[in-house]
Amino acid sequence: MAGWPRVRRQPTSPAVVLGAGVNLIEVVRSLSLAGIDAAIVAPPRDPTSRSRHASSITTWDWPARRSVMEETALVEALLAFAARQPTPPPLLATSDEALLFCSRHRDPLAGGFELNLPPVELVEALVDKARFTTVAERFDLPVPRTMVIEPSAGPPPDVSCLRFPLVVKPHWRSPSWHEAIDAKACVIEDDAALRTLWPRITGTCTAFVIQEHIPGPESRVESYHVYRDRQGATLAEMTGRKIRTLPLVNGHTTSLVVTARQDVWCCGRAIVERLDLRGVAKLDFKRAPDGRLVLLEVNARCSLWHHPAARAGVNFPAVMHADLTGAPGPPATARPGLRWVHPLDAVAARRSGQPLHTWARWARTCDAWAFWDRDDPLPLIHALAATTGARLRQVAGRRPSREKTRGAR
Repeated sequence: MAGWPRVRRQPTSPAVVLGAGVNLIEVVRSLSLAGIDAAIVAPPRDPTSRSRHASSITTWDWPARRSVMEETALVEALLAFAARQPTPPPLLATSDEALLFCSRHRDPLAGGFELNLPPVELVEALVDKARFTTVAERFDLPVPRTMVIEPSAGPPPDVSCLRFPLVVKPHWRSPSWHEAIDAKACVIEDDAALRTLWPRITGTCTAFVIQEHIPGPESRVESYHVYRDRQGATLAEMTGRKIRTLPLVNGHTTSLVVTARQDVWCCGRAIVERLDLRGVAKLDFKRAPDGRLVLLEVNARCSLWHHPAARAGVNFPAVMHADLTGAPGPPATARPGLRWVHPLDAVAARRSGQPLHTWARWARTCDAWAFWDRDDPLPLIHALAATTGARLRQVAGRRPSREKTRGAR
């Protein structure tokens, strides 16, 4: 992996970054490339807490729901941290839960932080896929034909107004859904498949979104990334494309490439203008067989894409930090072709039929790795140890105990 010159750190307030997992560490990596310190709010034992580029304000389990009193305590802890800084720090969210927290508490947080967020109603709609369908209809966005349904113990709904195959996904990231379906969404080919799926997912969330499926592999998912200041001026933008995901269909990104697709730029810009977005955003499209770009979702938060973007020349967190602190902004011109890879891409490549040695040769040529930095190796070591421990516990849970085996004999 090619090295990257680091910028000498300047005496300025750190960026405060809220989130967990790969999104969090990749945003911290981006900030470190620009010489900007990060103060994080993450779950206990999150790999990012092992980074020498991050200090912890407090721990917070973002996927878990918290009471109003607990959230108020976190707001107070953040404001106490901000009061000790030379200038109000920028506040960055790297997960839907963190974004909702920042949005819902934006008024008190604005007393100590610099924020640049879309309006409250738009944030809520972008995070909730059911509510986003209403936004898509109002602004005539190029989304697949969609139904929103509530789960029931009875038979599955009538979906005759849609054409198979269909994609079924929860309106919100639900742990119960992921226990039942090991993917972000499920593709069904006909009514019989829907009837088989229905008992498994009923009760996993309060609403489902059913959409017409856009055929093609996940490598046809392309994205537009942008940062707009509070006045609506675009300060940075870039396009990219997924290479592989895990699972292979409707999975989480394990490898990607920075691109320069003009039609993705044009379509992304038009939608951002229509929604009048502010702050950072990622728009995911899937390219249909006829070449059309179909909008899948809009995320108004920082993401793992920001690390490869920074190495390609567009450092979104640094641009955001400069904009919100009044510092000169870094250059923002992307170098297409730069690739990023996650360690789990080895599994995705193997499942897609690629031999491990072939993948290893390819991975060595990638410019950016998730969790990894040769000057800061502990996050990757911690992440691998945590993953290995979780898998061993899972295997141990499935393996019958020695006493039970003896009894069976």
